[in-house]
Amino acid sequence: MTADGPTGIRHPFPDAPGEGQAIEVAPGILWMRLPLPMVLDHVNVYALDEGDGWTVIDTGLASTRSRAIWQALLDGPLAGRPVRRIIVTHHHPDHVGLAGWFQAQGAALLMPRTAWLYARMLTLDEQPLPGPEAMQFYQRAGMPPEMLAERATQRPFNFCDVVAPLPLGFSPLADGGTLRMAGRDWTIRFGSGHAPDHATFWSGDLILGGDQLLPGISANIGVYPTEPDADPLADWLASCRRFQPLAQDSQLVLPGHKLPFTGLPLRLTQMIDNHIGALDRLAAHLATPRTAADCFLPLFKRDITGPAYGMALVESVAHLNHLLHQGRVSRALSAQGAWLWHRV
Repeated sequence: MTADGPTGIRHPFPDAPGEGQAIEVAPGILWMRLPLPMVLDHVNVYALDEGDGWTVIDTGLASTRSRAIWQALLDGPLAGRPVRRIIVTHHHPDHVGLAGWFQAQGAALLMPRTAWLYARMLTLDEQPLPGPEAMQFYQRAGMPPEMLAERATQRPFNFCDVVAPLPLGFSPLADGGTLRMAGRDWTIRFGSGHAPDHATFWSGDLILGGDQLLPGISANIGVYPTEPDADPLADWLASCRRFQPLAQDSQLVLPGHKLPFTGLPLRLTQMIDNHIGALDRLAAHLATPRTAADCFLPLFKRDITGPAYGMALVESVAHLNHLLHQGRVSRALSAQGAWLWHRV
């Protein structure tokens, strides 16, 4: 067993399963991993034993490699029994990517209605180049002109590149509902902020947490061109506080990334405090007017370049929008068309 110093957050399973392998983390519940082509290089998926088949939680991206790994899992740890149900916690591609592929093989799909609508809309909305709204969003966030010019000529991230087509037909999950999996009754509890209507599942001392409940890393809280004035950080903080009365140290959380962990009460406090601290540092930083692109250092305690730049930028906008909704900052457009944020 490993521990994160004196925090009380512990990892009963310190070693992740290898490619095509599974670890039983509770009776009838297998933990597996799929690779991701980014800094966060994996997503956790779970298979719950239903006797004549399996319920699978989340799927990984749609890629040749992911399909091959799933086939190895089906032939090996899943013992050749079929996947009867796919349950997707939220609409992000690393979680919904192969849901349609499993549906094509006869699996039923269950996920929050909002998540399904987002996923299906985004897979159908192929864009060879960024639209004018996206370009304005990045300009107003303070993206440097040379980066803006380069982005205008490049294919943006498209869901359809990494998410299998989602056919019509699914069963919606409801907040507060119940679901029977692996011989257990699970209460469905929605969170928000990282993704709208993110489903988590609670049964005794087990929780399937998706990206809503992660150890050691913070889920990305971002604002995007679809909702440029949104305040997802308010939703995230409210979700964490709503989960606090339900959290117990004995609960084993099975997260969407990193290692299963116990110590959820402390982890929820950390997740809240981390953002509160970042907001205070950001407000102090805005004694001088700055763009969202000028705010990485107080938020992340380092400058960010390369592939992580886009994720940092949308998270910077999210924190600035939250301060704006709180009345702690104001903003005005610069001559270059970027929002300049200033502490009130």
